Amino acid sequence: MGIAEQGEVLIAGTADAGGEALVLTRPISFWGGVDPKSGRIADPRHPEAGDNVAGRVLFLPGTIGSSSASAVLLELVRAGAAPAAIILHEADAILLLGLIVAHEMGWSHPPALRLDRERHGAFAGLYAEIHADGRISA
Repeated sequence: MGIAEQGEVLIAGTADAGGEALVLTRPISFWGGVDPKSGRIADPRHPEAGDNVAGRVLFLPGTIGSSSASAVLLELVRAGAAPAAIILHEADAILLLGLIVAHEMGWSHPPALRLDRERHGAFAGLYAEIHADGRISA
């Protein structure tokens, strides 16, 4: 039996997206927490340290703010190490700025959607598909 949720599209991606879901169990700081060249979670204190966000549907329960989070996400896009899609519990304007800049530069970039964090866990380890209308299915 499949899972289907309706997310709120925050930033439309270049195309529909899909990948193995990586559901983070704690918020993360992209600045210092994610290697912008590889996509590896570099914060040794994070429960998912060592996992890689590249090509995966990244479910974020929250972010730990830094004004450079958008730059790290933009670098991930440029390096080809960005998540396939980003699913946030709440919109994070600073993080999403990285996708807006990628769009303005004409770079292929992932979509970002909002979905209540209580729904994230159902996708853990599954192949998740993100559709232009905001549907998230596995």
